[in-house]
Amino acid sequence: MKHGKTNAGETPKRQDAPSRPMALDLPRAELSPEMQAYFAKCDEKIGFVPNVLAAYAHDDAKLRIFADFYNDLMLAPSGLSKLEREMIAVAVSSENRCFYCLAAHGAAVRQLSGDPVLGELMAMNWRAADLSERHAAMLAFAVKMTRESFAIGETDRQALRDAGFGERDIWDIAAVAAFYNMTNRMASAVDMRPNAEYHAQAR
Repeated sequence: MKHGKTNAGETPKRQDAPSRPMALDLPRAELSPEMQAYFAKCDEKIGFVPNVLAAYAHDDAKLRIFADFYNDLMLAPSGLSKLEREMIAVAVSSENRCFYCLAAHGAAVRQLSGDPVLGELMAMNWRAADLSERHAAMLAFAVKMTRESFAIGETDRQALRDAGFGERDIWDIAAVAAFYNMTNRMASAVDMRPNAEYHAQAR
């Protein structure tokens, strides 16, 4: 999305979410009753359908797979708290400069932590945050996966164990980081835009 230069003193254009969730003009598929109910539940719980789901709605099967995988990774029981999983999402998305995920998951960090400053720090530079050893080790591992996954070795996994994570926890950290590396790249490739509601949440 291109914007022209503004003259001195001119107010920049508002960066509201466009009328469609991404740059690709894909028609919505006929959604299964299961997915229609899922969209209705989103509307009921948060007041809108996230644009990432609207983007996947061009293919009911892909939407269902994406939603199931997301819900399992981010909401199912785990040794990682929901906040910790959202922190990983934001740290990874910051490395990848993913506008959609920084807006959506930055809002989740603000909501779950009750700390809007933490949400901003996660998006800008998590290293500047006053984090526990556990969280610093978790995010360092997730960011190394993002930057150079080929370089991860036993010392990196041991650092997580030393910070108190179990073997299943290490799997979950890796799975969440890997998922957001995929979604970041898809969001950037199709210019997926976050719902406007995210920007004002938990400020």
